[in-house]
Amino acid sequence: MRIAPRPTPSSEDQTWLRKQAVSAVAPQRLAERCRIILRAAEGQTNEEIAQTLKMTRQKVARWRARYLQAGRAGLEHDAPGRGRKPAYGPEVRALIVDRTLRSKPPLATQWSVRTLAKALDLSFSTVARVWRAHGLKPHLVRTFKVSNDPRFAEKLEDVVGLYLNAPEHAIVLCCDEKSQVQALDRTQPGLPLKKGRAGTMTHDYVRHGTTTLFAALNVADGTLIGQCHDRHRHQEWLKFLQLIDAQTPADRELHLILDNYATHKHPKVQKWIAKHPRFHLHFTPTSASWLNMVERFFRDLTVNRLRRGVFHSVPELIAALEKYIAQHNKEPKLFIWTAKAQDILAKVARARKKLSRKQSSR
Repeated sequence: MRIAPRPTPSSEDQTWLRKQAVSAVAPQRLAERCRIILRAAEGQTNEEIAQTLKMTRQKVARWRARYLQAGRAGLEHDAPGRGRKPAYGPEVRALIVDRTLRSKPPLATQWSVRTLAKALDLSFSTVARVWRAHGLKPHLVRTFKVSNDPRFAEKLEDVVGLYLNAPEHAIVLCCDEKSQVQALDRTQPGLPLKKGRAGTMTHDYVRHGTTTLFAALNVADGTLIGQCHDRHRHQEWLKFLQLIDAQTPADRELHLILDNYATHKHPKVQKWIAKHPRFHLHFTPTSASWLNMVERFFRDLTVNRLRRGVFHSVPELIAALEKYIAQHNKEPKLFIWTAKAQDILAKVARARKKLSRKQSSR
């Protein structure tokens, strides 16, 4: 009678085998293989192990031999060449990728799984697998705008410098307006969320007016100063600057990060700033509102409170905005800037280079 060699794992291997055998997060196939080796190390035969773990004797023999040959690595990795062979070779996969990237269907702006499969006489599941493997998603498109501001690098370094290395004894505030916030009411009441069904709301709505939210996000602690106005002219901006002046310590310098909206540069605003020397304005490059971190707060506000909100009047909308800001300030969320100016400049330079190539090839 043939007796299978008995594995003799080291103390380190025994600890690892026991840990993987009972782990709740390790792959089950690895845990099973470790249980085989632990029983084999105790002197059990392949037949005994197979009966205990309810598997074939051949499977037990295979992993015993694999451990004796390659040790721990033999259990962690499957042998090459196992599994179902792909129905199509690399030429077909390359053709799918090339057609997806470099062509369009006759009557559409992008391929779908089924239209491309029909054009290439393949199954849609084959096209879907290739797209998934190469990260291709023709149905998605992202908007962008590369800034052409001639002082882009200078403004970028100024703003990012405030984020990463703020002046001592100063407050950095990201300021902007979320204009035309609509008080939208639905034409019919929606149904609530329930098990097996999403909540519903009508696609049409009734407008009850708008308001503009002026906001200043404190970069250091995530708190927000907010104020609503009917309009967003320089008069309202001056009122908001006065609110910032009143709600911040008088002995601290204030560095305000703004976009290039004309209201922020109005002569009366400049005159007011000259009379309040602790205010310092820093303007983002044109078409680079993503540099202003208050936009991240506006995004959360839209998703969490406005998109599905129902408001019967502008005062009700303003009350909801003020309540949201008050709750935010109780547990402020700190937005941390991590990107370095040089990395951003390099990325913008690559984008401009690709755009110039595109434009020259037209």
